[in-house]
Amino acid sequence: MAEQIDDYFTTTINEMVGAVPMGERDRDGAVEAQSSLSVQDILDLFDSQLGSRHLDLAARWLRSKGKGFYTIGSSGHEGNAVVARALRLTDPALLHYRSGAFFLERARQVQGSDPLRDVLLGVVAAAEEPMSGGRHKVFGRHDLNIIPQTSTIASHLPRAVGVAFSLARAAKLHVPSPWPDDAIAVCSFGDASVNHSTAIGAINTAVYSAFQGLPIPLLFVCEDNGIGISTKTPAGWIGANFGNRQGLEYFTVDGSDLPMAYATAQRAADWVRRNRRPAFLHLRTVRLMGHAGSDVEAAYRTTGEITADFDRDPVLCTAQLLIERGHLSPNEVLALYEKKRAEVIGLARHVSELPQLDSPAAVMRPLREGLDEAMAAEPRRTHLARRAHIFGGPLPEEEGPLTLASSINRALLDVLIEYPESLIFGEDVARKGGVYGVTRGLMKKVGVARVFDTLLDEQAILGLALGAGVSGLLPIPEIQYLAYLHNAADQIRGEGATLQFFSDRQYRNPMVVRIAGYGYQKGFGGHFHNDNAVAALRDLPGIIIASPARPDDAAAMMRTCVAAAHSAGAVCVYLEPIALYHTRDLHEDGDEQWLAPYPDPLKGAENFVQIGRARTYGKGTDLTIVTFGNGVHMSLRVARRLERADISTRVVDMRWLAPLPVPDIVREANATGRVLVVDETRAAGGVGEGVVMALVDQGFTGRLARVASENSFIPLGDAALEVLLSEDTIEAAALEVVRGR
Repeated sequence: MAEQIDDYFTTTINEMVGAVPMGERDRDGAVEAQSSLSVQDILDLFDSQLGSRHLDLAARWLRSKGKGFYTIGSSGHEGNAVVARALRLTDPALLHYRSGAFFLERARQVQGSDPLRDVLLGVVAAAEEPMSGGRHKVFGRHDLNIIPQTSTIASHLPRAVGVAFSLARAAKLHVPSPWPDDAIAVCSFGDASVNHSTAIGAINTAVYSAFQGLPIPLLFVCEDNGIGISTKTPAGWIGANFGNRQGLEYFTVDGSDLPMAYATAQRAADWVRRNRRPAFLHLRTVRLMGHAGSDVEAAYRTTGEITADFDRDPVLCTAQLLIERGHLSPNEVLALYEKKRAEVIGLARHVSELPQLDSPAAVMRPLREGLDEAMAAEPRRTHLARRAHIFGGPLPEEEGPLTLASSINRALLDVLIEYPESLIFGEDVARKGGVYGVTRGLMKKVGVARVFDTLLDEQAILGLALGAGVSGLLPIPEIQYLAYLHNAADQIRGEGATLQFFSDRQYRNPMVVRIAGYGYQKGFGGHFHNDNAVAALRDLPGIIIASPARPDDAAAMMRTCVAAAHSAGAVCVYLEPIALYHTRDLHEDGDEQWLAPYPDPLKGAENFVQIGRARTYGKGTDLTIVTFGNGVHMSLRVARRLERADISTRVVDMRWLAPLPVPDIVREANATGRVLVVDETRAAGGVGEGVVMALVDQGFTGRLARVASENSFIPLGDAALEVLLSEDTIEAAALEVVRGR
């Protein structure tokens, strides 16, 4: 259909030749009496629209030549150029995939930019593409304050809410931000994706937050073309759903009427900037040329339905406006149209011959560089006077042995003291101090601006963290239980883990996500509070997964994660074993061997754990047990029993589930030649699978076995013990490995 809309434009303009008289050529005057747009303004906007249209035509041409890839075009949405003009260059933008005209219009504000070439480089996945480095076709550029998005289902909306929230919060905390204090955030999306639970939740979060008096300067832009791929949006649905939403100012306009669209976009942007509250701009558009490069629109729309939209083409409507007002002749319009075609096709021919990423190392460079930088990060120097003042009593290293929960609590306060840009938030973390008291007292120590409760929505919590991370803050969100993470896992997978990859590390997501999890929790039933599934996290490239078991490791690893997030922009997940939070004893009641002193911040060696390094207990020569989390406590108890059978054992606490401490595991495995992998997660998709394969890949030839929990959800009460890994199972497997069976 690309050629059809192209032909329709040229035919329609040709029919206007000689039919409309020319007017005054006043480029500085208003295009219409009621419009603030000058003729030159609208000519600039028309240029952006033309560029966007011909980028779509060129993408089709490149695909037909086998030079381009699947792309979603912007044709019919070129009215979004007015939104770019109504905003400032310094307003952060998270854009819909049909935002070509917005991108070109904003780039007009930066001298020397070549946005047409930038987009085409993405279409052909050229390695020199300036945003993603050829890894994806995105609308993003750091100097344009456009944060690149790959989402097609509105998963970027929670981050947009986080950016808007962080504009005011960074200023309140006097934290340097990439955006000025009076900036507003803009987020665009389609009429179909607005029905996604992620979008509904994000809009609700913005309204909910503003209802409580929090500044949320966010302009939602729904580009409504009336159809989602092949499924029609019910007529009037967007207006009915959002037109009367209390707390959400609503604006609507036809995107094909450029002067009116600009005036409405300007009113909406000014309203948000003035009131620091969210608004919804319903930009009515039309979809031309099908959904995407591989889409056959005729399979679900009649020829009449397709051609009926041609007269609403915003490029055509702007051209007609310029001609009818006498500012351009039809021949001048056609000349501009063909000149832009030649420019874009010339660029397309050139970029189609440029090299693409050609090796695993080239593709993965942002991930590897990010991990290398994270592993080299070191915590900030402790501010002794401020630390003593805020703790207000004995310093944690003076308290004596602590539980796991207490050690994490003290470490979080140390982080809040040392990193003024850090925030702790989640469900019940502030006043209550968390379900298990891990964050108790922190809000009173540093204030509600830095430790606060959120609404009950994991997508919103992680979106807030994603927005805060790109806005100069250092978020430490809490997901109350591991099972709840799965409500919002795509915020880590599709947004957090990918941003450095698809922006070539120009944008980063510093964050440490605290998650209470694993099994063995007594008196708190069901699989929602006893979840041992971490497979959704383990396969995400580039993220760091910490899993402390001991109190002293917990504090040191928290400081490591925060340093990695701060210095390298790392996405860190910090898994806390609930069953060990308040555990005091190891072998016998009252032995208090699971308590540990708090690592002194002035002693760097004990206050910091290098990412990807394990901890070994014992120097046994008969068996190596490799484990983590609750498995450390169980395995150490089993090792005591094995000693009574004259079997000397060493227990390796991996501590890090990503990256796995492979060199340490291999070294300790070779020390005994017999390895038992103790995995409290499920047998299928569990951590142990990766450990076994790492040993095999490294050429380990000794005896090797694995025990894990059953492939089951965890039921209520004592029935849970029937499917969770037990000490008896560990002991029996250990004896078999040592005895050669």
